[in-house]
Amino acid sequence: MRLLAHPPHRSGPPIVCPSMSLFPIFLKLDGRRCLVVGAGRIGEEKIKGLLRAGAEVHIVSPRATPRVRAWARDQQVTWKKRAFLTADLRAVFLVVAATSSPELHARIHREAKRRAILCNAVDDPENCDFYYGAIVRRGPLQIAISTSGHSPALAQRIRKQLAKEFGPEYKDWLKQLGVARQKLFAKKMDPEQRKRLLHRLAGRLSFKEFLRRRKIRKRVPAKGSRKAGRD
Repeated sequence: MRLLAHPPHRSGPPIVCPSMSLFPIFLKLDGRRCLVVGAGRIGEEKIKGLLRAGAEVHIVSPRATPRVRAWARDQQVTWKKRAFLTADLRAVFLVVAATSSPELHARIHREAKRRAILCNAVDDPENCDFYYGAIVRRGPLQIAISTSGHSPALAQRIRKQLAKEFGPEYKDWLKQLGVARQKLFAKKMDPEQRKRLLHRLAGRLSFKEFLRRRKIRKRVPAKGSRKAGRD
């Protein structure tokens, strides 16, 4: 869930999204053209997430953080050092407005809506088609939490709880499960039997066995290491 903190230009009670039923979804952005308007600290965070998803990131902003400048120099992103123009939305799949101007956010959302482009305006729920979730990441594993704007604090507390429950070891285990799944689908077998095996592999006992073997591997020195070669 996107945190609805006060932007610097606003005052008054916290912003809460109206009651609505949100559709949880994970988008494939690999190779898709995504636009970020604004390249400050918040914009940098959004750009980083889009890059992680493999998006083709375009940025429009008169200024940028040192990190965003470095990404532009390395040609990881395309940065236009100027103010936003409506033409910047051409051929865009998704746009993130990360500025301090509510007027600009409203304009970007209005123009994006006309073009059927998904829009997120940071800390501006009225001009959003989607919200960012509180995320726990463990490699390919992503757990997203949303309270539909009712309690960002609760979303963050749940995220911290899940981060403890799902530790870094889940990254390696999930990769192992992916390899096992590919091997099973490469074999000719009854679909129901394959389903049972896949659920067994993803079960608690299988995870405990993975942790046990992982612990043993860490104890045993790698072949050819100095420690292994000592008398």
